Amino acid sequence: MSNLEQAPLVVGISGASGVVYGLRVLEACRELGVATHLVVSRSAVLTLAQETDLTLGEVQAKATLAHRTADIGAAIASGSFRTMGMIVAPCSVRTMSEIASGVTSTLLTRAADVTLKERRPLVLMVRETPLHLGHLRTMVRLAEMGAVIAPPLPAFYARPASLEQMVDQSVGRALDLFGLSWKPVRRWGEDIAALEGAPSNGEE
Repeated sequence: MSNLEQAPLVVGISGASGVVYGLRVLEACRELGVATHLVVSRSAVLTLAQETDLTLGEVQAKATLAHRTADIGAAIASGSFRTMGMIVAPCSVRTMSEIASGVTSTLLTRAADVTLKERRPLVLMVRETPLHLGHLRTMVRLAEMGAVIAPPLPAFYARPASLEQMVDQSVGRALDLFGLSWKPVRRWGEDIAALEGAPSNGEE
């Protein structure tokens, strides 16, 4: 079975800064032969204009199928439509909070809610700092519901030489959570030699 015959990945792009993460997810999936269903929030359209020279149509063309955020009757709004899961990249605090509440008002948050109820992977690349207690409690609620909170933090051990490489490392590590291995990811012990006696990644 080819990747394109498998269930698609749902990609949400919300209004947080960092729209490039969503763009690279779409481009990575195309390289991997993975079908994508895209939904872009209204706020994300504004961010797109501020952070890139792309039009909404050009972004939608990167996906296998694009849905309007108001189309709550779209296939991805139903749990009977099979998907491999959903990634929201970037994920705004507002989007995160709406998903956590279960009271969804757009196709993006409805699709995320469906992903959770069907026990499929939901990866949220949350973009906000610093975080106050309300944000942290919302993240705890989402984690308890089964979501993966994956802020796009730079992996300096990969020795990125450009902003593009930093973005690709974060995107690739997020795609790992769906069992998708993307070539640009630099991996400890494979592309990066592990130093004998050095602490493992994440340890002090």
